[in-house]
Amino acid sequence: MNLTSDYIEYDIALNKGMKLLNVDKKCIIGFYIVLSINIGTRVGDTLKIKHGDLLSDKINLKEKKTKKTREITLNSVVKRAYQKLTDKLDEIHFRYTDDDFVFVSQKGTVYRTQSINVILKKIFNSKKLQISSHSLRKSFSRKIYDNMNQSEYALVLLSDLLSHSNISITKRYLGIRAEIIENLYLELEQ
Repeated sequence: MNLTSDYIEYDIALNKGMKLLNVDKKCIIGFYIVLSINIGTRVGDTLKIKHGDLLSDKINLKEKKTKKTREITLNSVVKRAYQKLTDKLDEIHFRYTDDDFVFVSQKGTVYRTQSINVILKKIFNSKKLQISSHSLRKSFSRKIYDNMNQSEYALVLLSDLLSHSNISITKRYLGIRAEIIENLYLELEQ
């Protein structure tokens, strides 16, 4: 049994998140998905983001696990999604200030990691994949790896970005090693 989280294809996650941005009671979760697959932070760090943090082109985030401060550039996908979120929040008369956390549940409290995981499992209802909040961080990483032509350089950069001690850990994290081994067996068919 797979005990680690699987990654979700970036485009599938993005489409799901963008659709949820249009749903009154799920718009915040939709933005959580879009943001997570575009910045690659751990769930605990993502949940600490405030509305004011998203008003500039960069976020300075002190990672809870590593205690490192990371500067994250917000791409146009995140900016458009945040605009859709604020438009939806205004439409449904959800009041917030720049000092308020973004990822607030209907109960008025910041989502907990466990709640996010339960919600994501329902949203990405998959019998084949092990889904959690960490799946979105892996989606971010896998998209970068693929966009950089699956290069060793991409692995070096991701290893640094993800605070892995070496690229073999990053390969295992991305599921690359398992894919290579699986493909070795398939080579026998040729």
